[in-house]
Amino acid sequence: MGDKSGAMLVVAALILGASIVGASLIVQTSIDRTANELAGLKVAVSNMEIAAAPAAAPSRGGRPDPARRYTLNTKGSPSKGAEKPKIAVVEFSDFQCPFCGRVNPTMQQVQDNYGDSVEIVFKHLPLRIHSKAAAAHAAAEAAHRQGKFWEMHDKIFANQREMSPEKYVEYAGELGLDVGQFQKDVASAEVKAKVDADSQEAAKLGVTGTPAFFINGRFLSGAQPYESFKRLIDEELKRAG
Repeated sequence: MGDKSGAMLVVAALILGASIVGASLIVQTSIDRTANELAGLKVAVSNMEIAAAPAAAPSRGGRPDPARRYTLNTKGSPSKGAEKPKIAVVEFSDFQCPFCGRVNPTMQQVQDNYGDSVEIVFKHLPLRIHSKAAAAHAAAEAAHRQGKFWEMHDKIFANQREMSPEKYVEYAGELGLDVGQFQKDVASAEVKAKVDADSQEAAKLGVTGTPAFFINGRFLSGAQPYESFKRLIDEELKRAG
């Protein structure tokens, strides 16, 4: 009886030992699994942080440098104001661009306030995103051939919602132009070449948007408030003495 009881105790001890070992293995496995999961979570969080980090700002590449002074070709370009000005305000503009229309009163304010000190020069830059711009620029340049650029310029900008070749012919008649000659010039290679030359010059300068201004060669981007033009013009007048 004693031997039997002793054997049973041994068996029970073995079973208990096996249970303890098994439990230990289970606990260790669980710990290892948890550690692996935590490591994976850490990696995932790290990756999320990298993905969420803001991208570096894109380079502006060849955009004109406001600190530089550029030389522009204004020969044959429409201009108004002083014949021998101290300040030349050269504008690259797009007739379909709403911001170009918005800055026109500012240009008038510049001309009114600075009078004979300032000349305003227009350069063509019909953007590809504006499907109606090219025809408008051809019409304005054709009107320039008959001495009526600024009058056509004002009519087109005043009616940006009604841009069409038919309208430009109508404006030509209202302005007293030779309509037949106007229509020939609109379709001429010479007018296209002038518009293209201005656009190519803008590309070389790094100008990609409108309006873009060069005040005595110093770059000013966009439909800026009058004060921005005044600051640069006053600096240039002081420099001119």
